Amino acid sequence: MPIGSVTTQFFHLNQPFDLESGEVLDIVTLAYETYGTLNAERSNAILVFHALTGSQHAAGVNLTVPGVEPLWTDECVTGWWDDFIGPGKALDTDLYFVICINYLGSCYGSTGPRSLNPKTGKSYGSRFPKISAEDIVRSQLCLLEHLGIHCLHAAVGGSLGGMLAILLAARFPDRVKRVIPLASGFETTVIQRVQNFEQIVAICNDPDFNNGDYYDGRYPKSGIILARMISHKTFVSLEVLEKRAKQEVLHQDMAGQQYELSTPIESYMFYQGKKFAERFDANSYLRIMDVWRNYSLEAVTPKIFQDCQHQQYLVFSIDSDVCFYPEEQFAIVRALEAAEVPVKYITVHSNKGHDSFLLEPELYSPYIRFALADGSFQPA
Repeated sequence: MPIGSVTTQFFHLNQPFDLESGEVLDIVTLAYETYGTLNAERSNAILVFHALTGSQHAAGVNLTVPGVEPLWTDECVTGWWDDFIGPGKALDTDLYFVICINYLGSCYGSTGPRSLNPKTGKSYGSRFPKISAEDIVRSQLCLLEHLGIHCLHAAVGGSLGGMLAILLAARFPDRVKRVIPLASGFETTVIQRVQNFEQIVAICNDPDFNNGDYYDGRYPKSGIILARMISHKTFVSLEVLEKRAKQEVLHQDMAGQQYELSTPIESYMFYQGKKFAERFDANSYLRIMDVWRNYSLEAVTPKIFQDCQHQQYLVFSIDSDVCFYPEEQFAIVRALEAAEVPVKYITVHSNKGHDSFLLEPELYSPYIRFALADGSFQPA
């Protein structure tokens, strides 16, 4: 049964928020959505961390979010994890109260570069401060406190969201009982740093980027299109990419470029870039990308999981993933085992690559249900 129509809510932090960089945000707003009912003990809450360019809208149908237009395109209307959240689904809203929060620095209603700077009355743009992974986690804990939730039943996340779920569990171990990272890691790899740097250069080299102060002028569309094309090839397997490309129209407007698209693959990749440019802010992309490239769990806590023995982990790998390779999940499991933290490890066999955790609920849901229920994972 689907969730149906939902509405984004907004939490306003009523005090300045200190960032890890030493800077301070005087005003912080977090956009979030909830599904299901919080029980009287406030013990059935599950926090879902979205991926790099996701939003608070994880399930149901949300036609519009105030202040987000025109980024809230048709692609955003249905929740990005709608097949996983709802009555009888993996995150069963008959049992659990599910929360998803848009990251600080993003562009779907939470305070970010598009937001008005109270000191100038204009969008922050280049003046928006550096955001860290811990800043995002701490800001979300402020919202949980507001809701009266002191310990989560579970923290769940895919890709970058999985990294944040692990950070929450390691840095604030008393705040969560179960942790489910999907296709994730606990450090940024060399290949990820290279690919992320390529995307940063693509955006910053767009003449319309104007050092991030483009809100009164032309949007750096070419840069964000190129950035998305660089990243998209890591989200799907080459087999799936080729199949999808055969369904795309060859003739795409290259915005005055002399080069003519000559293959379905080129058309498909350019189409993906254009779609993304319509729904995501370039400055926010750079800020969240910066969160990823500077993520280091060992820098936060050298012994990582030393206080996590009471937690239970379910770690998912995807055998065809070339964004977060399976070796990265092996490393998480080895660290958990060394700390004697209960962990279950599942390898999903899929030809869909990294995006499998978004597209194939049947491969994940039985294990997630077990982990969220009374399934006990003992150290291997």
